Order: sequence, then C-alpha cells, then structure tokens
Amino acid sequence: MTLYKNGAFIDDPWRHIRDGEAPSAAGHVIFPLEWWQVEKQTFEGSNVALGLRLEPGERLDEVLAELPRFQLIALSFPKFGDGRAFSTAMLLRERHGFKGELRAVGEVLLDQIQPMLRCGFDAFEINDPFTEKHLREGRVPGVAHFYQPGLGAETKEIGR
Repeated sequence: MTLYKNGAFIDDPWRHIRDGEAPSAAGHVIFPLEWWQVEKQTFEGSNVALGLRLEPGERLDEVLAELPRFQLIALSFPKFGDGRAFSTAMLLRERHGFKGELRAVGEVLLDQIQPMLRCGFDAFEINDPFTEKHLREGRVPGVAHFYQPGLGAETKEIGR
C-alpha cells in the first residue's frame, strides 16, 4: 500500500492498529472505531497524534465530541460501489469543520480521486496497481467544470 497526498507518493508516518494489537505510546496510529471506544481512556491527557478509521455504516455522531482529538480520520471504501464515505467526508468537512487529514482507504480507484478531492479527502491509500501506475505517470482523469459546488479546486489539474 502506498500513500498519495498533495499530488505525490509519500512515506506514511501513520500505521493502522488492528483488533487486539497494543497501541504505540508514540502515537501516529489509526484506530478502528470499536477499539477506540473501548480503549480511549488510555490516551486521556496525552498529546500523541491519533487517527480514527470509520467503516461504512458506523455512526459519525458517536465520535463528534472527540473530533478535535484526531489529526487524521480514515474513511473506508470496502468495495468500488460503496460510496457512503463520500457523504461522511462532506459531513466532516462542511457540517463539523474537521480540519485534519481526511484519508480514503480500501478500494480507492483512479476514477474516484477527483470526486474524493471534491468531498474533502486530501490523502489516499492506494492498493490498486493500475491506479498507482497512472498516478505515478501523472495520468489522472479529471473534469474541468462542475454543476455542483465542491470542496476542492474546481479547475486545477489533480496532482499539479
């Protein structure tokens, strides 16, 4: 898996915590929602960088009061046809004012990058070889004009 952010592939300082795994005291870890709900008291009073992973169907309102605690929220796309994370991204940015990194994880495909940017995503975990190849070559499809407003730049080239 590679991380694509600001038009380039970068080293990822974050790591995902899996169920049953001990968290790092140094931070820069992304917790599944269920794990966070059980273990969050471990980080009370701590200033380490924390991330949260939300799966489709998990309720955002369960963590609204804790949003300022997270520097990163990863929204999962478990399959191409499941677009619920698009709506969650818009809610996080527009309604709840989340300013941290918003990361798309799971099945992130080339054709979704521009719509994801317009919904407020700013980082992408790329697992698909075709998508990675095209991003590395700077061959990203895009639309220059839109009927609906979005959060991303309207006409800029992706990755430039």
